[in-house]
Amino acid sequence: MTHQADFVIIGSGSAGSALAWRLSEDGRHSVIVLEFGGSDIGPFVQMPAALAYPMNMERYNWGYLSEPEPHLNHRRMIAPRGKVIGGSSSINGMVYVRGHAEDFNRWEELGATGWAYADVLPYFKRMEHAHGGEEGWRGTDGPLHVRRGAVKNPLYKAFIEAGRQAGFPVTEDYNGRQQEGFGLMEQTSWQGRRWSAANAYLKPALKRDNCRLIRCYARRVVFEGLKAIGVEVEIGGKIEVIRANREVIVAASAFNSPKILMLSGIGPAAHLNEMGIPVVADRPGVGQNLQDHLEYYHQFRASQPITLHSRNNWFWKGVVGAEWLFFKTGLGTSNQFEAAAFIRSSAGVKWPDIQYHFLPIAVSYDGKSAADGHGFQAHVGYNMSKSRGAVTLRSPDVKDAPVLRFNYMSDPEDWVKFRHAVRVTREIFAQPAFAPYMGGEIAPGPKVQSDEEIDAFLREHLEGAYHPCGTCRMGRESDPMAVVDPTTRVIGVEGLRVADSSIFPHVTYGNLNGPSIMTGEKAADHILGRQPLPRSNQEPWINPNWQVSDR
Repeated sequence: MTHQADFVIIGSGSAGSALAWRLSEDGRHSVIVLEFGGSDIGPFVQMPAALAYPMNMERYNWGYLSEPEPHLNHRRMIAPRGKVIGGSSSINGMVYVRGHAEDFNRWEELGATGWAYADVLPYFKRMEHAHGGEEGWRGTDGPLHVRRGAVKNPLYKAFIEAGRQAGFPVTEDYNGRQQEGFGLMEQTSWQGRRWSAANAYLKPALKRDNCRLIRCYARRVVFEGLKAIGVEVEIGGKIEVIRANREVIVAASAFNSPKILMLSGIGPAAHLNEMGIPVVADRPGVGQNLQDHLEYYHQFRASQPITLHSRNNWFWKGVVGAEWLFFKTGLGTSNQFEAAAFIRSSAGVKWPDIQYHFLPIAVSYDGKSAADGHGFQAHVGYNMSKSRGAVTLRSPDVKDAPVLRFNYMSDPEDWVKFRHAVRVTREIFAQPAFAPYMGGEIAPGPKVQSDEEIDAFLREHLEGAYHPCGTCRMGRESDPMAVVDPTTRVIGVEGLRVADSSIFPHVTYGNLNGPSIMTGEKAADHILGRQPLPRSNQEPWINPNWQVSDR
């Protein structure tokens, strides 16, 4: 049987699912989504509180590792990507952050014309169904449910109050007019379930006659001359071509999108020649410009037994799981990240570059307890690193994992900013709001004070925040390092687009799921040749003290 459709999308993740919904919406075009991963049904994916599990399961995660990182004690960093319906939106922490307005203005400056904040804000509104948030700045009838947690634990309010006591702004809605400040964190969950891109977009799209999903391994894009005509896939051990009558759209992640392009002959000619792959288009930017966020966990003991530690055992996990399974209520319905902050690292920095996720338990991402008793922690990240890495091919074998070199902390400024992050975090947690709960610092620990001691701690304990992007960067057609133009077309060939976080010219301030879905939404209009949504004239808030103070 020959499979064919107007549009063939590689990847059912955050952007791919949004594309599937929008491209099939008017019923005039047929869409096939190619996905190697399996079903997202089951409590590990669907229960928000179980978020640590799918990221650590081979069934749901590609399980990539970086090469040894030279500035981080040669550790190989884990680099998860979703191998499941919904892609990484089915295994992520469900934190919803649009990013700062200036992120998108910077995209435009870097050559992504038409992707400034005024251009993308209408797409964020189109995709959102926000429950709460600032009126006029949020969407209320989109497919993506966004909500705040129940904020029952007093530590969430203590964190926000401590930020206020330290002199930082408080924001009612960091996804509205004012990102900067301490406030309640938003999550993509709804009616007790993870609200992944699969639940929001893909499953409703698959109910239409003109949209279907094929489970297969996408090997490479097939060309006739310079025109993409389909995708070579492996289905049940057999290799066949799925034809695209109009366009192929790669939405396979910041790791797999450049890998697929290079296997298809689009990339740095020297690298392709080395791999024995015939060059279709010499695009030296493919795989370059890899960016990510790093973070460490600043952990404290709690002097009162009010944290989630008492629920972090097999008995209570069973109780929480049962309540979730039967009633979709209780602790299982939240990712537990219910308070957040976005602050600036110094005077002269115009918009936030340090991000906090607050959690009322001291625990590592894999769910192992860090404190032998009650504790709490902040995930602390510097979000504006100038360090850049690359994704390259390991071999011409399509099944081989790509080579990931992040070059984390290779820019000296990263060390300055993370040292500041450690010290300002201590200042925040020393405020009176935490006095009733504070039982002392676990990590980095009271002995870690000097620059050298902080650096040694960071080298051993910084973790990727799992926000990879930038490896098929969007830019002007005349830019030799750009891979796609501002309409997401791959420069130098026809009938091929890339639309996912790999096209971000620069990483955004915050978690990437929101901007990735927005990218799919906006790309769909470009692909269909529609007039983009009218630009917004709303003016975001910039701290009036930014030139003289960090708060």
